[in-house]
Amino acid sequence: MAAAIQFYANINGGGESLINNGAGSGLGFYGNGFGISVPVGSQQTTTFVTNSTGTDEGSQLNNTAQTDTVDDQNPGRVSINSSSSIDNDKLPNYLCPLNIRFTNDAAVRVQNCKLRIFDRNNIANNASGVATYVYEARHPSTDQNVSQLQYRGRNDNSWVEYGEGITMADMVFTSSPGVSGTNSLGETDPAVGYLTNEGALHESTRHDWYCALSSEPITIGSKTQYALYFSCEYLS
Repeated sequence: MAAAIQFYANINGGGESLINNGAGSGLGFYGNGFGISVPVGSQQTTTFVTNSTGTDEGSQLNNTAQTDTVDDQNPGRVSINSSSSIDNDKLPNYLCPLNIRFTNDAAVRVQNCKLRIFDRNNIANNASGVATYVYEARHPSTDQNVSQLQYRGRNDNSWVEYGEGITMADMVFTSSPGVSGTNSLGETDPAVGYLTNEGALHESTRHDWYCALSSEPITIGSKTQYALYFSCEYLS
């Protein structure tokens, strides 16, 4: 199999499912159930696999809603499946709705890993009528009480926001995260779940990133001009 980027959905209750994005399948954000609108200015409370118009109900996924407020002393908090908020650095990989996966026949390292949320037409354009918050989890342990990995694409635990009036920019993701995101650098405690400790030099036939997504409509109506773009470079 040649080099490929695929998108997997983390199902609420366990397991994963390949998203057929080539046929227009993707993630849909809703209120308290499939097809229920999210109030303007609020975060979604459910996430499903759906079609390009958001009308075909697929698997229900783990839902990640950002819960930061202007009064937060340490911004970067998330509610998982409508539970009480926790700090982003406690968010386990498997509870994110989206797993972005790079595969290649030969072991390679990956770099310049970048994400954007755009209008489905031009990656220079923000999606219209909706704000989106993105966070890369680096927490392969299923235990929320242990630390996240030290090796990360970004230094802080804040959400990255995309939306109208915000200058479009790439969100940097971790270089060479390894299988299930278990490559790190400088770890000493095996409880955090690292398998390799090679940082950006790590080579593998598979690299996984785990992405928390939170969507907030700014205006009423369905948001179909709305997409996620991910790219990376690979080399041996």
